[in-house]
Amino acid sequence: MKKTLARKLTDLWYKDLVIGGALMPFGFLFADIVRFRKFLYRHNIGQFKTERLLVPVIIVGNITVGGTGKTPLIIALTKQLQQAGYKVGIISRGYGGDSVPRMVTPDSDPQQVGDEALLIAQQTACPMAVAPLRVAAGQLLLEHAECNVILADDGLQHYALHRDIEIAVIDGERRFGNGYCLPAGPLREPIHRLQSVDFIVVNGEKTEPNEFEMHITGDTAVNLVTGERKALSAFAGAEPLHALAGIGNPDRFFKLLTDHKLTFTAHSFPDHYVFQAQDINFKTPVLMTEKDAVKCTAFATEQHWFVPVTATLDSQFTEQLLTLLEKKYDR
Repeated sequence: MKKTLARKLTDLWYKDLVIGGALMPFGFLFADIVRFRKFLYRHNIGQFKTERLLVPVIIVGNITVGGTGKTPLIIALTKQLQQAGYKVGIISRGYGGDSVPRMVTPDSDPQQVGDEALLIAQQTACPMAVAPLRVAAGQLLLEHAECNVILADDGLQHYALHRDIEIAVIDGERRFGNGYCLPAGPLREPIHRLQSVDFIVVNGEKTEPNEFEMHITGDTAVNLVTGERKALSAFAGAEPLHALAGIGNPDRFFKLLTDHKLTFTAHSFPDHYVFQAQDINFKTPVLMTEKDAVKCTAFATEQHWFVPVTATLDSQFTEQLLTLLEKKYDR
């Protein structure tokens, strides 16, 4: 039922302009609520107050529902900042976790900290904290780790946390769908919100001069049990192949496999789906995303493989980001 609902919403927002148009008044109401909420935070009215952490905060988020590639970008940015000499800390909501403020380690339980947070911690080896409130996550992080810059995963609309730099990520293929706010379309905030961010990163081909391209690639599969690495091309023409993805945009993963000439049966699941053994129990090889793999290790067999991906960033983007971050320290 969840898979069907998720697919129907995707089709509604990105393909069916008629029904989306019928819901447009609700989208306008949602946009008005978003603007009013932002106004309250801007003026620190009532409980809508913005708190500043002791170190600069870089927000990485998006204005649409669904996956845009934030996790690979967070991982790539962490490595760039570390190479520049920064001690990086990372905070997140911990979607899919148990909503308890926690530090995240590479061996954390994904049901406690969330799948994306665990993957980021494993890939970066950086101190990381999760909490429903990003401010609480940042404070917990600073209590337990020494860092001089914080990357906040998916916090563009979390105005309770002061941000020094904002990075918005766009899906280069789907962009903004029908252009409406929820529930008529996929937008969390109106498109003009992008005018106030510092950087716009497009996962794919850019269409505007103020955008920077990011390209996500992967050509290897890693066995969940043995750790064996094998080229994706080795699966071409082999026995019946299955591919599964429980991410914001499963079609992007399936396209990656198709680009490598693989033929497979696709199985899409909702984002942050909690997998059970029966969900992946096939007698022939199964390929999955690395984000899904962290939730399947306990019951995986040698038939199960994940495909790690890497984000390649525009050098001008990283140079401008580092320059802007230096200015934040000079103030």
